[in-house]
Amino acid sequence: MTETTLLLLKPDCLAARHVGDVIRRFEQAGFEIVGCKMISLSEEVLAEHYAHVADRPFYPELRSFMQSKPVIALAVQGEDAVAKGRDLIGPTDSRKASKGTIRGDFGKDAMENIVHGSDSVENAAAELKRFFAPHELFTAEVRG
Repeated sequence: MTETTLLLLKPDCLAARHVGDVIRRFEQAGFEIVGCKMISLSEEVLAEHYAHVADRPFYPELRSFMQSKPVIALAVQGEDAVAKGRDLIGPTDSRKASKGTIRGDFGKDAMENIVHGSDSVENAAAELKRFFAPHELFTAEVRG
């Protein structure tokens, strides 16, 4: 089933100049980029995106990290994009990620882990709406 999912290339990805590497891996895996933009994350967007951890002691550090540089928001489309994207990315904690995954090859830990990827089809839909206006996505449905 063709799905569209969200990727956020995090500040550490930009700082270490891994943007091309990450995009290349998704393209080589057969994903199509259907939306792309560089943005600075506002307090409001971060609070909504990380609502599930906003009450945790590490949230202020996470917020500061995510605002330290812009991020690149990507909408990618492909067969089973959410699950296959998560497989490419690897587990949240880069120290536990296998070599060959994006986080295993480039990440440092659970926060500096290069890329966020939606973890379910439902979350992908909500996250895509959070980061992209409908006219910013060029999916197969839009192209006809």
